[in-house]
Amino acid sequence: MSHMSHGMHIAFFASSLVSAYWNGAATYYRGIVRALHARGHRVTFYEPDAFGRQQHRDMADPDWAEVVVYSAASEAAVLRTVQSARGADLVVKASGVGVHDELLERAVLDLQRPGTAVVYWDVDAPATLDRMQADPADALRALVPRYDGVFTYGGGEPVRQAYRALGARDCVPVYNALDPSTHFPVAPDPRFAGDLGFLGNRLPDREARVEQFFLQAAAELPQRRFLLGGSGWHDKPLPANVRHLGHVYTADHNAFNCTPLAVLNISRESMARYGFSPATRVFEAAGAAACLITDDWEGVAQFFEPGRELLVARDGDEVAQQLDKLDPARARAIGQAAYRRVLAEHTYAHRAAQLDAILEGRASGARVENEATT
Repeated sequence: MSHMSHGMHIAFFASSLVSAYWNGAATYYRGIVRALHARGHRVTFYEPDAFGRQQHRDMADPDWAEVVVYSAASEAAVLRTVQSARGADLVVKASGVGVHDELLERAVLDLQRPGTAVVYWDVDAPATLDRMQADPADALRALVPRYDGVFTYGGGEPVRQAYRALGARDCVPVYNALDPSTHFPVAPDPRFAGDLGFLGNRLPDREARVEQFFLQAAAELPQRRFLLGGSGWHDKPLPANVRHLGHVYTADHNAFNCTPLAVLNISRESMARYGFSPATRVFEAAGAAACLITDDWEGVAQFFEPGRELLVARDGDEVAQQLDKLDPARARAIGQAAYRRVLAEHTYAHRAAQLDAILEGRASGARVENEATT
């Protein structure tokens, strides 16, 4: 992709930029796209009108991207939309658009030509790789070698090797990060007062780990107050000291992170299994100078120093132990240390600089990745 340079026009086909409703990648897309714009690139973001996302928007169209909401009612409408991206310097097909994914994955490749690179951006590599490995006839499998490259949201060497084994020309993890203009320390908010907060939608490969790391810890510490934010939990039996808040809008995330004594990160099972996949929440919490307790996953120390910049727990017992011995002064010190580290190394400006280096061919993906993460 060495013909790329500054001032590219980039076309993204992805789930949604303007709505975080049932769209866990929203913060990641916003951070990356905004930082690319700041580096002089022009981004058009194509998202389908689907899943009630437009009815639950949490931001207006930004001035740092052109948002095109297209009808997903027919394949013809989708194909017309893809054709309108012809001539972009870089076309991105992200995983998990949710409608017409297979069609989009084939169609964007028709835009490939000298001057137009087309990449696959996998925002859930564990799920995509598991699916392709389980099914030799999976439609994406045959297409992987045709893309100019693969970017992934998280994943270390196992994810890179798995994509290379499927014929990818290159595979580079572009990790989650912080956008300091949206996530930052704010004053505490009495709505979120408590000892441990957890924010996450109820998903099949997360629920068992939420029971283990969060609900079990709450049951062990009946005198402590626990807060559960996210969609889908309303009919789940909860310990008496757990307050369910429902969907917490993005605008409230800073207050949610800043108010309780500590906040909890729980990786989805697949992300924990592949490792090297810090959730957006980890950086959002650090950006709010929150004291973070995270489940244990391989590679955590590549991003934050355990015991100094965050706390690590292997199970619900350890979450309860960490919380039980945590005093406000130590929680503040850990949060401040995380805040300094995230601003120094883990902002979307850092990730966009890494992307530019890859796209301009200044370095191989491996070298760039190491510079960005060591």
